[in-house]
Parts: sequence; C-alpha cells; structure tokens
Amino acid sequence: MKDRREMTNSKEVEFVVFCIENISLRLGISASRVYDVLAKESDILNGYIIPEYEILHTQSKEYIIDDILELMGEKGVAL
Repeated sequence: MKDRREMTNSKEVEFVVFCIENISLRLGISASRVYDVLAKESDILNGYIIPEYEILHTQSKEYIIDDILELMGEKGVAL
C-alpha cells in the first residue's frame, strides 16, 4: 500500500463517491455509515482507496467493491 494521502483532484473525489455509494447499495446501509467506517473508523479511504485510485478505477465495479470489502474483512472493519 502506498502512503496515506488526501484527494487531490475531482476524479478522485468522484471515485470515492462511487465506491461509497456502491458499497452502500451492495450492503443496504446508508452511504454516511459507509463513509464513517472508511474514513473515520479506519484508514481505508485515505490509506488505500485514494492512493490506489490509478489502479482501482480501471477495474470493474464488482471488482472494486469486492476488493474494498475484502480489505475491510482483513482489517476487521465491520459495517
């Protein structure tokens, strides 16, 4: 994993919203809860999703969501 960093462009912001919305839809929970878990209760947003944007955004929606959910499981992060 790359170093933690903040979003630097609108494409990254759009991608983060895409990830949050699709995890929310997949799990049937609110997008605000997903955001809290990814950004506040863990470092998955700034420590993985944003740094790996260049690779992740080229994958399918299913792959991206599965990958993030798998990482959450490995880190013991629950929704």
